[in-house]
Amino acid sequence: MKILEITNVDFSMRQFLFPLMQALRAEGHEVAGVCADGPLLAQMRADGLRVVCVPMSRTLSPRAQWRAWRALVRVIRAEKPDMVHAHMPISGLLARFAARWCGVPRIAYTCHGFLFNQPGSRVRRVAALVLEWLAGRVTDIYLTVSEEEARDARRLGIHRHATAIGNGRDPATFHPDPQARARLRAALGVREGQVVILAVSRLVRAKGYPELLAAMERVPDNAVLWIVGERLPSDRGADLAACFAAARARLGARLVFLGYREDVAALMAAADIFTLPSHFEGLPMSVIEAMLCGLPVVSTTIRGPREQVVAGETGLLVAPGNAAALASALGRLVQDATLRERMGAAGRARALARYTQAAVMARVTALLTGRPD
Repeated sequence: MKILEITNVDFSMRQFLFPLMQALRAEGHEVAGVCADGPLLAQMRADGLRVVCVPMSRTLSPRAQWRAWRALVRVIRAEKPDMVHAHMPISGLLARFAARWCGVPRIAYTCHGFLFNQPGSRVRRVAALVLEWLAGRVTDIYLTVSEEEARDARRLGIHRHATAIGNGRDPATFHPDPQARARLRAALGVREGQVVILAVSRLVRAKGYPELLAAMERVPDNAVLWIVGERLPSDRGADLAACFAAARARLGARLVFLGYREDVAALMAAADIFTLPSHFEGLPMSVIEAMLCGLPVVSTTIRGPREQVVAGETGLLVAPGNAAALASALGRLVQDATLRERMGAAGRARALARYTQAAVMARVTALLTGRPD
């Protein structure tokens, strides 16, 4: 079977679709990716996967979306796939409608988070719900990464057979690693007795960075925050450069920016606590990676993290946007090494049972191709 995997930008293609495309190829299917061009596609191409670039946009600009629609139609007509598998909210809508327009036999969609569940105006949320409902009418296979959003899709009539598939990472890559821990802590100047809090995400407001930076001022002084990630060119919303600069002035050496990194597994092995104080998520890969590495997780009580993190057992959950509660949760773990170790071990066991890449890929490929799981 020939399958087109379609998403918005190279970051999504590299971080979320790369393992799936490898799994589909291993089963003998012809698979190609479609997204906007970017430097993160190089590794996929080096692996022998083909990625076709089109001018996809994450903005709501009608002109930009019209350009993306026309490009998608051209690619789909040229490729003549047996299936289009779409991802992400805006690109997922365009790809499914374009696939239907071109007469693709099978149309699949994986929801990584509904726009109508995200903060925004009522008009925008209602419009997103209506568009998602319409797109559901042309979708044969409807998948979600979180169990809660699968229930939403069924409850709201978006798709009667919406199925949660989860997310997964490879335990051979993400695991406790004493050698990497010692090496990176030495390289990054971590002193004996210091506790490393790690955040890995795009540098945008919705990831909760203003609250995290405010919380760090109330966390005991032996804690240091490592921030891994960057702002993508396609990211919208306020630039946080001024916020980060002010925090750097206040926190000094307790705040370390590491930028985009390929050695996230080693950095997680070197950390003591993982935090993701987001305002909305799908089912974040970073939480799974941290759990596999044996880190306790401090996150927010939102869709995705609240089904990953067992509060009080594998980590702590706080209300989104609440810097004081976040500081209290982080401070509790900073001051209690035994609690960190116990929660980290429980989180790793939970991740190994629920969120391994091999199990998730087997489930997804079975649903896409119709073979028994």
